[in-house]
Amino acid sequence: MAPVGGTAVQDHVALAEIELCGDLIIAASAAEDRLSMESIDEVLRVTEERKAWES
Repeated sequence: MAPVGGTAVQDHVALAEIELCGDLIIAASAAEDRLSMESIDEVLRVTEERKAWES
């Protein structure tokens, strides 16, 4: 529910986490078996983040 003043506060970290959870749910539902740790890292873009930090 939005505050009475009409301004909505967005928590960008929470929204990003929700998006990542959604991506995991989609990947898991499309998979025939459990997702491997490598698949989970790929969905969560862990290797991309790691490469960005190392650069």
